[in-house]
Amino acid sequence: MKQTVFRLDREFVELNQLLKLAGLCDSGGSGKALVASGNVLVDGRVELRKTCKIRAGQKVVLDDVQVLVQAATD
Repeated sequence: MKQTVFRLDREFVELNQLLKLAGLCDSGGSGKALVASGNVLVDGRVELRKTCKIRAGQKVVLDDVQVLVQAATD
């Protein structure tokens, strides 16, 4: 599984936007479609809320890519 780190410069980012910002999809709209498909895991559980708040310390998985969310100061 490929791992990537996303540096969070605010309190949270919405899941669909994280997928876009991490380069896993082309737009927030396609991020929403990915979440709705049931293929996105947050901390090991399927997440269907498209605008779920993702905070530092959480892990998001899509296919074979794991995104580790870290505070920008870490």
